[in-house]
Amino acid sequence: MTSPHPAPMSLAAPPPAPTPPSAVTVAPTGPVDEPPVVIGDDTTGRSRAASRWRRLRWPLTVFGAVALFVLFLAVVRPPTSADPNAPDNPEPGGAMAVAEVLKDQGVRITHVTSVADAVAAAGPDSTLLVTPNPSFFADDQISALNRTGADLVVIDPDYSMVAGVSRDLLDITYGVSPEPVEPQCDDPAAQAAGTVTLAPGLYDASRAGDPVRPVLCWPDGNGAYAYARLDFPDRSVTVVSDPSVLRNGTILDEGSSALALWMLGQNEDLVWLVPNPMDVTTGGDEPTPADRGQVNAVMPPGSAPVALVVVLAAVLLAFWRVRRLGPLVVEDLPVLVRSAEATRGRARLYRAARARGHAAAGLRASSADRVATRLGLARSSDANTVVDAVVAATNRPSQQVADLLYGPPPADDAALAELVRRLDILESEVHRP
Repeated sequence: MTSPHPAPMSLAAPPPAPTPPSAVTVAPTGPVDEPPVVIGDDTTGRSRAASRWRRLRWPLTVFGAVALFVLFLAVVRPPTSADPNAPDNPEPGGAMAVAEVLKDQGVRITHVTSVADAVAAAGPDSTLLVTPNPSFFADDQISALNRTGADLVVIDPDYSMVAGVSRDLLDITYGVSPEPVEPQCDDPAAQAAGTVTLAPGLYDASRAGDPVRPVLCWPDGNGAYAYARLDFPDRSVTVVSDPSVLRNGTILDEGSSALALWMLGQNEDLVWLVPNPMDVTTGGDEPTPADRGQVNAVMPPGSAPVALVVVLAAVLLAFWRVRRLGPLVVEDLPVLVRSAEATRGRARLYRAARARGHAAAGLRASSADRVATRLGLARSSDANTVVDAVVAATNRPSQQVADLLYGPPPADDAALAELVRRLDILESEVHRP
């Protein structure tokens, strides 16, 4: 039996219909991707990172390349020097062989590259070796080396250095290497060395009344010597005119090794000066260039490779910035300029510059273009084709048409005005039906 009263209506939603087995879906168990958070400028974090990477990838690439280059230089750079006559240079032009033997004999070697460091390291109980300077020593630098009180050994000096260290008792010139000769002097170092082959170039400039007379060895028969020694009361000065006495490639020739070891092994401390061409120091409180109002040009050691890397980075940066310029962009003018105004403006410029040739060329080109369009010629038609078509349309002489459209520039303003009138007549004849 059915109830006379209808069942009360339920406010709850009806239960979902059962899903067929073939249509069962499984909810994902992992986290649901949230929509990207939009920042105030309508960008997401990912888009901002991508834009930042596009802007910085070239600078980072350049920086990485420079860093790799510097690392490569640091790895492949030899632990020894490449400077000529340096005590740590094993090449034929270096002097590492003599330096190592001196170290084995107990001589302490201090390698310096500036006059200031040499003055600070040298003293009365040491030997100061001055190797050939690729440029020259200033007078105040020579005076600073003399004031150290150290025994000086100068190799292949120039005129100023010889005069400064010998107190004008020696002179120097260029000589040619002779055959091996005996020293022909009583100097102990020369007697120990014996026969050597050295280029002579030293001359005795002393006078009879001088308290110190130089001892000269290895003559060439013309008054020149390869070796000189002066014994002053405070120190000794030894001058050799040939740098081969130190170098690895010639140190084993004849008695060169004995001479080098005798000269440089007199004291336990040896200051080995390999001059830097940019050095202007003197060892005083202030560098001489500052006293003279000049710019201090001293470069710290190792600055040349750093400068090279900086220049390379600057060149790469310039190439990068040039690439970023891109092609020219055509933009609309901010104001509308009428063609008649532009034409009058260009005409005034031509008139001010008296550029009748440019004005005539522009007028002829425009007339030829309009005539060719009227006659149905292609834009790639040459001058002969245009002239032939105009002649056929106007029955004018060919030379007359060619002179009008492609003739020489007018000589004056009157000729330019006449050209305009004749071009206008020619166009009217072509345009005539």
